[in-house]
Amino acid sequence: MDVLSFTIGEPDFPTPPHVVEAAIEALREGKTKYAPSRGILPLREAISRLYQERGLDFTEKNILITTAKFALYAALQSLVDPGEEVILPDPCWVSYEPMVMMASGRAVKVRLDPLEEFSFLPEKLKEAVNSRTRILILNTPANPTGGVLRREHLKLIADLAVDHDFYVVADETYEKIVYEGEHISIATLPGMEERTITVSSFSKSYSMPGWRVGWVAAPEEHINDILRVQQHTLTCLPPFVQAGALAALEGPQDYLNEMVKAFRRRRDKVVEGLNNMPGVTLRPPHGTFYAFFHYDQPVPSMDLTETLIEKARVALTPGIPPGQWEDRYKAPLGGGIYYSVSNKVH
Repeated sequence: MDVLSFTIGEPDFPTPPHVVEAAIEALREGKTKYAPSRGILPLREAISRLYQERGLDFTEKNILITTAKFALYAALQSLVDPGEEVILPDPCWVSYEPMVMMASGRAVKVRLDPLEEFSFLPEKLKEAVNSRTRILILNTPANPTGGVLRREHLKLIADLAVDHDFYVVADETYEKIVYEGEHISIATLPGMEERTITVSSFSKSYSMPGWRVGWVAAPEEHINDILRVQQHTLTCLPPFVQAGALAALEGPQDYLNEMVKAFRRRRDKVVEGLNNMPGVTLRPPHGTFYAFFHYDQPVPSMDLTETLIEKARVALTPGIPPGQWEDRYKAPLGGGIYYSVSNKVH
């Protein structure tokens, strides 16, 4: 019997046809050589306009085309000195902490508040900031919680960053997958344009995970530092891939809108189904295609996921270690479900 997997964090929709055609046409035109390490100019210009519309004084010089995951890695490599601290949300995407370790930094996890859009607990965040704090990694909309931070949540982080002189690396990979509220870039808050490195991607919004294309938007000095890392590692992204990315940005957005509507329908079914289970609680995620739920049984989440695979042939992502959230949520453990695979939730 096949296992029903809710663990893959990628849209099940195909890449929009006009994006595929743009890449094929670029291949036919012979765009198979090296591209500029910064990325092709039309794509950087198109992305810079997105940030100009948000009120940021960005040009193509503030944009670097790369993969979003590598952008996070390169930003940490370029900014973190050995022993400096990087604040991470807890829970967070699995790759953040290893990236900090590879940069010889120290990861400091700060618990999130499940009752407030999985924002940082203010008192815990303030306790975590000190003279060694170099970066805070911010992810909104968030993997794995689905939280979408409101302006007041972002202002707390921005005020601390300005007062204590640290940077924010903003992972905005899911910025277009929002159901309630709105996505706000922390770089637009007062004092944050010069101290924010924003990373985003085509993977989730345009169903292009295998294309491995995204970008960094930041002050030019930081773009240049990250560029040096890219030049001596990835070199560049393929020009035909970038042609597809440009078509995604500049082409019709109906496909994206329909995909988000489908994810919202799935979200509603997941929320209803899980909350109808005795002992399970799920606050509706306001973005992404993840659902981070809680259950009231004294069973480690890894054991639960193994049992579900063996007995129910259902695969979930393990949640958090025992005891971390007992005082806030009255539920000792967590688990995650990705509803990005359509035939598993219809």
